[in-house]
Amino acid sequence: MSTRMKIGVILDGVGGTNSGWRRPHVPVTASIDINHYISEARFAERAKLDFIFIADTLAIAENSSPHFLNRLEPLTMLGAVAAATSRIGLVATLSTSYTEPFTVARQLASLDLISDGRAGWNVVTSGIDGAALNHSKDKLHGIEDRYRRAIEHVGVVRGLWDSWEDDAFIRNRKSGVFFHKEKMHRLGHKGEFFRVDGPLNIARSRQGHPVLFQAGASEGGRDLAARTADAIFGVVRSMEEAREYSEDVKARAAKYGRRAEDIVFLPSINVIVAETEEAVRKKFEDATSLVTYEEAIDWVSFFFSGHDFKQYDPDAPFPNLGTLGQNQYRSVTDTIKKMAHEQGLTLREVATKFWMPRTEFVGTAEVVADACERWYRSGACDGFMLGCSATTFHDFCTFVLPILQARGLFHRDYDGETFRENLELPFVPNRYSDVPDAARDRRDMPLSTSLG
Repeated sequence: MSTRMKIGVILDGVGGTNSGWRRPHVPVTASIDINHYISEARFAERAKLDFIFIADTLAIAENSSPHFLNRLEPLTMLGAVAAATSRIGLVATLSTSYTEPFTVARQLASLDLISDGRAGWNVVTSGIDGAALNHSKDKLHGIEDRYRRAIEHVGVVRGLWDSWEDDAFIRNRKSGVFFHKEKMHRLGHKGEFFRVDGPLNIARSRQGHPVLFQAGASEGGRDLAARTADAIFGVVRSMEEAREYSEDVKARAAKYGRRAEDIVFLPSINVIVAETEEAVRKKFEDATSLVTYEEAIDWVSFFFSGHDFKQYDPDAPFPNLGTLGQNQYRSVTDTIKKMAHEQGLTLREVATKFWMPRTEFVGTAEVVADACERWYRSGACDGFMLGCSATTFHDFCTFVLPILQARGLFHRDYDGETFRENLELPFVPNRYSDVPDAARDRRDMPLSTSLG
């Protein structure tokens, strides 16, 4: 277990749900307002949160949430945020299914240099059929193919990040030598999905490599996380489920020569907190009152690639969907199916519970702080990813963080200068540098494309 909790926040503009934009504290133009994102990032930095996280999708439909319909592209937006902040980590979502490794390596390395070592990459494979149609594909590729491509993609990006050894550029005006030629390295990669020669035309930042995030609860997703991720986040329903997920992925990582302590697990939680239980109850009721059944079921439909749930009786048992959802957001769709089956829920109940469950992170500051401490000390997680779908993360920072700080569970200031240092992750040495084998970060060795 790490020495303290790590806490980040998803910034989602007007909100990831259909009714999020109706929350009174959210500007209706938040998703396209860079000043809003800068303001939120600065607040999070003053609170000493470890990072902000920007999700993304590559296709929309008429029933997509307002935030998805009209929003800023993550890397472009974080470039502006980087210039307005100095310590907080900046995590952007980029798909391995519809990008080229050279471009991704260059974009993220640029953000890493602009931010002075604070960049992170949320590695996704994309699970929406429409994303394929937007990228000259006839259909979404199978999930196992997407995972194989992702493993190769990440391996190529990491190889490109090591194109220049850290002391390659000497820039000696007197001698006229700008760089040591022997410290520039071509990758020469030829794989199943990519042929990339290199070298990359940008050097590394002082954290070595950007921090890699990943989420996924399927077998392939867990394996991808175990092979590649520095930090993992996911949707779990209980402390026991969180512990099982974390222990499983870290055990898999050990099989790939990685250290369990070099992976940070951060379950996603939606917090509703207030000074009294009555105030909590009212906040929860206000949040749930904003959403209609139609909006809630549209949100469920999104994760099943737009499946028409309105064809079913909402007060009948949740329908048997067979394998539907297995090729999309499988970790989420499996959770929905399991919840419905185990609890015998109707479709309406599933939509309501999925959109806004009443969890142990809904309560007074002491109640929420106790839940955070219980999960952390049990070894179920290394910290949390704060969602903003119900209320503002400002409440968590105002009411809960001071309690966690007083208990010695969360820092009062940043521990290091780079994102990796603040997450207590090791610096990634360049694979070509003259360092002992034991000091090399084995995550950066060439990755097999096999999922076996």
